[in-house]
Amino acid sequence: MLSGSMLSAVLLRVSGSRSLLRRPLPLPQRAAMAVSVQLKPSPDSLFDEPLRVRVSGLAPLQQVTMKAWLRDEKEQLFRSSALYQADAHGHLDLAHSPALGGHYTGTQPMGLLWSLSPHTPFTRLVKKDVASAPLPLHIEVFDGHWSLEQLPQQPLATSTNQRWFMKKGVSRIPVRDGRVRGTLFIPPGDGPFPGIIDLYGSVGGLVEHRASLLANHGFLVLALGYFGFDDLPKDFINLDLEYFEEAVNFLRQQPKVIGPGVGAIGISKGGDLVLSMATFVPHVTAVVSIGGCNANTLGNLHYKDITLPGLGISIEKIKFLESKLIDISEVTNNPVDETNKDCIIPIEKAKGHFLIVVGEDDKNWRTPFYAQQAIERLEENGKENYEFITYPEAGHLLEPSYFPFCSASFHRLVGQPVAWGGKMKPHALAQIDLWPKIQTFLRKHLENHSKL
Repeated sequence: MLSGSMLSAVLLRVSGSRSLLRRPLPLPQRAAMAVSVQLKPSPDSLFDEPLRVRVSGLAPLQQVTMKAWLRDEKEQLFRSSALYQADAHGHLDLAHSPALGGHYTGTQPMGLLWSLSPHTPFTRLVKKDVASAPLPLHIEVFDGHWSLEQLPQQPLATSTNQRWFMKKGVSRIPVRDGRVRGTLFIPPGDGPFPGIIDLYGSVGGLVEHRASLLANHGFLVLALGYFGFDDLPKDFINLDLEYFEEAVNFLRQQPKVIGPGVGAIGISKGGDLVLSMATFVPHVTAVVSIGGCNANTLGNLHYKDITLPGLGISIEKIKFLESKLIDISEVTNNPVDETNKDCIIPIEKAKGHFLIVVGEDDKNWRTPFYAQQAIERLEENGKENYEFITYPEAGHLLEPSYFPFCSASFHRLVGQPVAWGGKMKPHALAQIDLWPKIQTFLRKHLENHSKL
């Protein structure tokens, strides 16, 4: 029989992130009670809500591998695993017990969720049907320390967490009003609620998951399509900002919106669009630009008698990586070059407030550089109407809390997978930190503005 000290000394070194894998070894005593996984506060939760995972019925100091997996709406498999050791009473609590290896290390209560990795490379988790079905997250516990590829067939215990995107009482209403195309999410209750327009980037179509999650937190949100959806243009070579003004007016007319102003949140191309909305469109009081540019990008943007040309690109600056990915971070041109200055959004004219969010390892374009230019422009004009949040080692796709880290996926414009940047753990922790800060910013400027 091996002693406890001998047991802890037996380990197997492997390359990569899954280091220090230990094979299951005889333990002094096996627990008599059945092993079980408990999920708190409930087996059902919203996607951006924390989940407490506990395991009971283990032997004292038993080594186990925790595994999580789910399949998205296209049946794509996402998996994660981490190595743990039970306490002296045979209990394991992911809120207090550190992971010893696997997809992450340290005490990370939600690590099994945010470290979910696609079985098929370059796949991004996106929830399109936010209303009718949750994403079932399966959690399993195995005896011993193993890599994902070597796990035994039979787990000691399993449990399933149903992760929803809409809580009970939230209304989802498709919108076809004038030219406006999108989906309206209305929280339960009489309101009034802060009104938000939600924009994504070059993925096109209509993306609803962030809008639905914001509605759960008491925001009345219009997920707005602007190309590649319904009868909207198929691309954004020429965008009409008056379309977005129409959407603002539609949202302001909703009886449960606080008013008089509304907010907007955008990521990537959506990030520069919300800057333009705050600059030119009346009643846009607060905007959140995540991984955006300080210039109008890619296609022309028209508003009445004004046209902002699209900031150009230099194809020769594409970098081809060994992983069959491409790095486009240097491709977009510098806005402050003399030939590009007409593309810069004159945000100093905006009466509203900005929250500018940067992932310092963004590989889509030079977001830290653009943010610096935007802030300098505001300050040179005596403006202090901005907040700035920057995250070291975070990439381009900063999503709501607990979304799995996506390091690379297919880029619609490029036509092949690109690197988005970031490192898994710091990027995931950035998302957890950012999500409530976005809500606080929007509430501060929309709810307080209504009282002025």
